[in-house]
Amino acid sequence: MVRVEHNFKAMGGPCSLRVDTDDKAAANMAVKAAVAEVARLERKYSRYLNGSLTNRINRAAGEGLPVPIDAETSALLSYADTAWRESEGLFDLTSGVLRFAWDFKSDRCPEQCEIDALLPLVGWDLVRREQDSVYLPMAGMELDFGGCVKEYAADSAAMQLRRYGVTSALIDLAGDMVAVGAPQGVATGTAGWPVGIRHPLQKDRAVAGVHMPEGGLASSGDYERCLLVDGKRYGHILHPHTGWPVRGLIAVSVLAEQCLVAGSSATIAMLKPVDEALKWLDGLGVPWLAVDANLNCHGSLALSQHAGKRE
Repeated sequence: MVRVEHNFKAMGGPCSLRVDTDDKAAANMAVKAAVAEVARLERKYSRYLNGSLTNRINRAAGEGLPVPIDAETSALLSYADTAWRESEGLFDLTSGVLRFAWDFKSDRCPEQCEIDALLPLVGWDLVRREQDSVYLPMAGMELDFGGCVKEYAADSAAMQLRRYGVTSALIDLAGDMVAVGAPQGVATGTAGWPVGIRHPLQKDRAVAGVHMPEGGLASSGDYERCLLVDGKRYGHILHPHTGWPVRGLIAVSVLAEQCLVAGSSATIAMLKPVDEALKWLDGLGVPWLAVDANLNCHGSLALSQHAGKRE
């Protein structure tokens, strides 16, 4: 048995693939196919790339002509619709426009009038969607697949590995992970891939360790980007109804059969008030970990009761 490891950059962050195999040549082919799949999805859905489908949809906003979409995009939008309904409007792919009011590299909060000018452009219920087309009726509206495409790409990469016969692998797309089987040499069902869940305030420390079974692990937190104004911290996760940063949990990780489901579940929990979020997570029936503003850990993945004092 050998372990094939491949590191690459995609979707704005460092990524890696680990494959345990008895056939190194076949594993290398599988890894190549998985990396190509991630790159395909980034080209298709990144809002940063001019030729992406996302940008074609956004440029057509308010122009009167629906944009044709394929079955894959239709399925993603259907999932987003389900997540929007289940979250009572919190998971909203149109809320990305709020970033125009917030510059997390600056030292100032936006004026309320700046946020108010963008809020009418937020609303999944405004999106006109057919099986083979989508249309944003107001100029300035946008779809942003950033809330789901990295997790979807991790699931899709795993599918590519399985198509090439891989039965033991770990995919890590900048923290969103999918495990295929268990590491070789470990009995199925007894343990999984050892991974750490990052501490929300200390980059080089794990808040919990997990032996990850087959399935997806996704995390959401307000620690990646924030600004400090008059001693008050503002995270980058914006509430779609108010346009202001949420003030609830500071980090959530969820294990689920699909990374896409894990990711949207973590995001929804971040957007809820703390008590409501913890109750909602507990009702999902899947393993989870949440860290509150006092760095207390909650959930079945919490190996300690406290993540340390906030500095």
